[in-house]
Amino acid sequence: MLDVPHEAKVRGHQRAPSDSKEFHEVTKRDALRLLEHDVDRLLETTEKARQPALKAEMGRFADLFGRFIQEEGPALDWNKIQKLPENAVMNYSNLKSPKNEQIRNMLDKLVVIKLNGGLGTSMGCHGPKSVIPVRSDLTFLDLTVQQIEHLNKTYDANVPLVLMNSFNTDEDTEKIVRKYKGFRVQIHTFNQSCFPRISREHYLPVAKDFDVEKDMEAWYPPGHGDFYDTFRNSGLRKKLIEEGREYCFLSNIDNLGATVDLNILNKLVGEERATTPVEFVMEVTDKTRADVKGGTLIQMENKLRLLEIAQVPPEHVDDFKSVKTFKFFNTNNIWANLAAIDRVLRERTLNMEIIVNNKTLENGTRVIQLETAVGAAMKCFDGAIGINVPRSRFLPVKKSSDLLLVMSNLYTLKNGSLVMSPQRMFPTTPLVKLGENHFSKVKEFLGRFANIPDIIELDHLTVSGDVTFGRGVSLRGTVIIIANHGDRIDIPAGAILENKIVSGNMRILDH
Repeated sequence: MLDVPHEAKVRGHQRAPSDSKEFHEVTKRDALRLLEHDVDRLLETTEKARQPALKAEMGRFADLFGRFIQEEGPALDWNKIQKLPENAVMNYSNLKSPKNEQIRNMLDKLVVIKLNGGLGTSMGCHGPKSVIPVRSDLTFLDLTVQQIEHLNKTYDANVPLVLMNSFNTDEDTEKIVRKYKGFRVQIHTFNQSCFPRISREHYLPVAKDFDVEKDMEAWYPPGHGDFYDTFRNSGLRKKLIEEGREYCFLSNIDNLGATVDLNILNKLVGEERATTPVEFVMEVTDKTRADVKGGTLIQMENKLRLLEIAQVPPEHVDDFKSVKTFKFFNTNNIWANLAAIDRVLRERTLNMEIIVNNKTLENGTRVIQLETAVGAAMKCFDGAIGINVPRSRFLPVKKSSDLLLVMSNLYTLKNGSLVMSPQRMFPTTPLVKLGENHFSKVKEFLGRFANIPDIIELDHLTVSGDVTFGRGVSLRGTVIIIANHGDRIDIPAGAILENKIVSGNMRILDH
């Protein structure tokens, strides 16, 4: 969290610096008042018919900003962290499978929600990230639809799919969704909020008017914590509850491991349903040294809650990253009771920590965007638990190194789900690091492989520099390939590299 500057960073106010509490309070009131005035000015630039809905959205934005300038900082009181109670995190292996005849009834109480607000720009792709081909020319969205259609066909069920889009992905997604018309999946979409980015200099919106398309850099979707409000406002939550749905299963669309799990569903709505309702489940998995920055579960003030690295006091960051101190990290696979979501919104008890994201726009303007995380709402629900799930339920594709894994022979595709090959001796995935300069963009990444190498026996791969791979390459154990600046390494077709370091310059001549 950013501390509010000591001097008033608002237009038209030149105050002498002062350490008095009164000065800070006046400064904060001024900042909020001026922001609200600027937001009203923005609203006047749009047509009258849109103003009531936009006014409500901007009211939520002003509330978020008001909390941001009032709070002293992100850090929590480290000494208040309590030991996790024994029953706080269930082991997945202790869950029981439902009987076949009960599954359809259980599925009728479920809705699947995918967070689909992200663009593929970080991987060099245009449009929604969900339409990047990840396996056999199938996209994230294709695989998700296949998974749910398979469930619906197998159990004669009707699990709907809901996509939470952003203003960045909505139009493209709506066009793509039409191709699933003949599938046995009902697909609904709704849009998360669109908030104005704020200048770091004067804490006012950088947007000049409400024409988002004209200046998309001035606006942002405020994180997946925005789900609760916008899901309700879309009318979908009410509709789904009226259909008899009780729980939603929510996950990132780029996590290919986040499939509907019948054992977890059995714990929530089946025979294993607890006498005290479990309103919120966060799937966590064992933390490794590659996951040290991921959010973790803690007990504080007798409530289970999510702790993110941004909330950790600087002197305790090493403690937070310790695999021994905090054993789990959040997969962002979340199961939440729809009636409980309704209650916390109605009673206004939903309170998620603010994440401050600093950005610099193309024109050099330094801005902040205020966000919230969906898992941070955990402390607002009753009977919240964590479930320690296998690593296979966390298979995100954030960069090309992840893409290498999911495209490889490490996995087979079955009804839209990726299943690890039985030939793999260990259930862990290899650690893969590919150089940013040559592999970060999907198109360039694909151009460097004649086909994806055999990595069944791979533990660790590091590739840096101008490196290409021929057809039928096999990588085993620890393999490090480094082409120095100005050099190029071509790994020949059929090569087997086992526990090898390759560096320097190696070209394969065309014959």
